[in-house]
Amino acid sequence: MSTTESTPAGAAGATGATDPSSGTGSASPSDSSSTTPGELTGLVAAVTGGASGIGLATAQLLASRGAQVVVLDLNPQDAPAPLVGIACNVGDRASVTDAIREIESRFGALDIVVNNAGISAIGTVEDNDDDEWAGVLNVNVVGMARVSAAALPLLRASSHAAIVNVCSIAALNGMPQRALYGATKGAVLALTFAMATDHVREGVRVNCVSPGTVATPFVDRMLQNFPDPVAERKALDERQAIGRMVSPEEVAHAIAYLASPAAASTTGTALDVDGGVTHLRVRPR
Repeated sequence: MSTTESTPAGAAGATGATDPSSGTGSASPSDSSSTTPGELTGLVAAVTGGASGIGLATAQLLASRGAQVVVLDLNPQDAPAPLVGIACNVGDRASVTDAIREIESRFGALDIVVNNAGISAIGTVEDNDDDEWAGVLNVNVVGMARVSAAALPLLRASSHAAIVNVCSIAALNGMPQRALYGATKGAVLALTFAMATDHVREGVRVNCVSPGTVATPFVDRMLQNFPDPVAERKALDERQAIGRMVSPEEVAHAIAYLASPAAASTTGTALDVDGGVTHLRVRPR
C-alpha cells in the first residue's frame, strides 16, 4: 500500500458489489462547480481494488456524492450495495479488457478511473527474487497502465474525465525494507506525470495521491511478515508527524477531490496525504 503501504488490499484485482441500475456518463458543464453531496451525479466511476481498504472507502465516498461506482476487484462479492462489483485482475490484460467492456455494456460510459489496486513487497534488493520483482511491477505499475489504456476510449467521450492513481510516499522517500515496493511507486509517480501530459489535450485529467502508511487490512497482512508485528505497527504510527497512521477515509477524500469536476484545472499533480512524513521534521518528544 502506499507510503509504502497505503495501497488497498485486493492487489491484482478488483471487485464490486451489488448491481444497481445503470446510469449515464457525463454530467453537464454546469455541474463542474458543484461541491454538494451530489456533485458526481450522472458520472460513472471505476475503482480497482475497491472491495477493501482505501479502495472501498473511495468507492463508498464517490457513491455518496452521486456517482454510479463499479468496484473492480478479485473479490467483487465483498463490495456492499450500492456498489456494482465486477471481477477483474489488473495483472491480466484480457481480464481488464473484459471488465471495461462490461462497464460500457452496463452503463454506456465511464468518467472516473481510480487505479488503486496494488500489492506490497518487503525487503532489500537482496531479498526479492526476479519472479517477485516481475509480479509486483506487473500489478502495481503495468496494471495501472492496462486499466487506463482500456478505459481511455470511454474517458475521451466524457466531459469530466479523470484518472487518479494511488501512489505512495515511498515514491519520494527512502523507506527501510521497501526497495521493490518503492521502485514501483516511483514508477507510478512518473507514469502519472507522463499520462497527464499525453492526455491533457484530450480532456482527460490524470493525478495521483501519495498516502502515508494507511491503517487497512493490507497493512495488517504486511505486518504479519515482521518478527514483531506490534513493534512494527508502533513504528508505523510514529512515522507520521501526526503520531498515527492515515485513515482510508482521509485518502478517499483526497481522491474524491481530484476526481471531481470541481478540480477541472488540476492535472499532473501528486497530492500527499501522509501525516507530514514527506516535508515535516518535528523534534522528538
